[in-house]
Amino acid sequence: MKKTIFTLSAILGLAFTGCMNDEAPPILQDTDNPVNPADNIVSVSGMISESTTWTSNNIYVLNQKVVVSSGVVLTIQAGTIIKGTEGNGSLASALIVAQGGKLNASGTATEPIIFTSINDNIEVGQTAGTNLDETNSGLWGGLIVLGNAPCSFSGDVQVVQIEGIPADDTFGLYGGGDATDNSGVYQYISIRHGGALIGEGNEINGLTLGGVGSGTLIDNIEVVANVDDGIEFFGGTVNASNLLVWSQGDDAIDIDQAYSGVIDNAVVVLGVNSDHAFEIDGPEGSATGSFTLRNATIVGNSVTENGEYADYRSGAMGTTENIYAYGFKDSSDVELDNDGVATNYNDGLLIFGEWEIVLPDGVSEVADLFVNKAASVEVSGFGSTANAVAQGEGTVGATTSLLSWTYANTKAGLDF
Repeated sequence: MKKTIFTLSAILGLAFTGCMNDEAPPILQDTDNPVNPADNIVSVSGMISESTTWTSNNIYVLNQKVVVSSGVVLTIQAGTIIKGTEGNGSLASALIVAQGGKLNASGTATEPIIFTSINDNIEVGQTAGTNLDETNSGLWGGLIVLGNAPCSFSGDVQVVQIEGIPADDTFGLYGGGDATDNSGVYQYISIRHGGALIGEGNEINGLTLGGVGSGTLIDNIEVVANVDDGIEFFGGTVNASNLLVWSQGDDAIDIDQAYSGVIDNAVVVLGVNSDHAFEIDGPEGSATGSFTLRNATIVGNSVTENGEYADYRSGAMGTTENIYAYGFKDSSDVELDNDGVATNYNDGLLIFGEWEIVLPDGVSEVADLFVNKAASVEVSGFGSTANAVAQGEGTVGATTSLLSWTYANTKAGLDF
C-alpha cells in the first residue's frame, strides 16, 4: 500500500526555518495548594515515593531531577503540560522512571501530554506556545525510563548505570533478566526543547529507554529540538510505534547494547544541526540481540553539515526495511563503519530490506549511497535492496497520517 509522504515544499520549509544532584531531596508537591494558584503551577522535585496523579488543569514544573521510585505509579492525565527548569550538570531537570517504577501517561491525539521548557509560554489547555520553535534546544533535560530487561554490557554484567547519573544514585540503574518487564504506558507524548548538558560532550536525550521491557507500551511519541539524540534505546525489548523526531542535534533514532525490540512507523526530519537519522550499534558483551526497524520516512536537507541517512557500527545486528528517504545531499550515505558490522552483514546478521531513495543532485546510482568503510572486510550486494524513486513516488516508508497530531505537523505545516 502506498504510504502518505511529506511534500518537497514542506521539507524545504523545515530546512530553513544525567548528571544531576547526587542526593535527591524529598518530593515537594502540593496539588491542593499550588505554588502559584493563579497560574495553576505545581513545583515538583526529588523522589516521588507514593503513587500520584498529575492533572491537566495544572502545569507541573520539574525542579532538577524528579524520580518515580520503584513500586510507585505516576499517572499523568491527557493534556497535561510538564515544564523543566533550566540548568546544566547536577542542576539539569529531568523526569526519571526508575527500575520498578511506572509512568501511566496516556495522552490522546487531541490532548497530548507535553514535556517542554519553563521558557515555553504554552498555557493550560494549549498544545503549543508561540515563543519557541525547532531551533530552541537544550532548555531542560528530558524523559528517562529505566527497566529490568536484558541488555548487552561490557564484562557481561546484568545491570549498569545510565549515562549522566552518578554511580551512587541507585535510581540510575538499568538492565536485568526480565524481558517482559513493564515500565508503564507512554502514548501521545510530545517532548520539546530538551537536551541539557550533564557533562563534557554529554547531553540528555529527548527520550532515553534503558533496559525497558516488552510489557511497556510506547506509541505515538514526538521529540522536537533536542540537543542530543531524539530517542535512544539502550538494550531492552520494548516495542515502539508511531515515532517522530524533528530537528535533533545528534541522531534521531539511536540503538545500542543489543536492543531487541521492533520500531514500527517512524518519521525523522533533520534540522540544521542534525547528524544521522539512524545510528545503530550492537552488543557490548557476549549477549546478542536483534532489532527490527521498519516503515520509516527519513527527510534530510541541504544545509545540515552532517546529515547522514544511517550509520551501522560496533557489530550491529538486526533488520532495517521499508525505508523511504529524500531531501539529503550528495555526500550523505548509509554506512557500515567497521569490520565487525561488515562481517555481520556478510553473515546475514545485519539485514537490509527495501529502501526507496530520491537521489540527491549529483548522485546517479542508488548503490553509491551505500558505503562500506570496514578496514579489511569486503561486502557484496550492499545497497542491492534499494531503489531510486522520483519525489512523491515512494511506495514504502511511514504512514505519516498517523502522526498528524504532532507539534511538528502543526508548527511546520507538514503535509500529511
